[in-house]
Amino acid sequence: MNERHSEKSVGQISAIAQWHALLRDEVALLMNPGAHHKTLLRQAHALHRDHVIDHNDLSDLLEQADGALAYAVETLFDRQFGQ
Repeated sequence: MNERHSEKSVGQISAIAQWHALLRDEVALLMNPGAHHKTLLRQAHALHRDHVIDHNDLSDLLEQADGALAYAVETLFDRQFGQ
């Protein structure tokens, strides 16, 4: 692989870091899990569309977003039923 293509700019690294910060925003996630999940998916696809991440990275981000949604649903369910 061409080393030039594997290096990411500061802007690209920042965009990825922002996505991960959103992923870790538990307050926003638990306040509105569906909207938060949708935002994570949209931003992950935008990173891929803008060639910031490759297909494998996109797959990883989508899996993490799905995991966050599952966590939120389980947490809210547990809270509702006092577990």
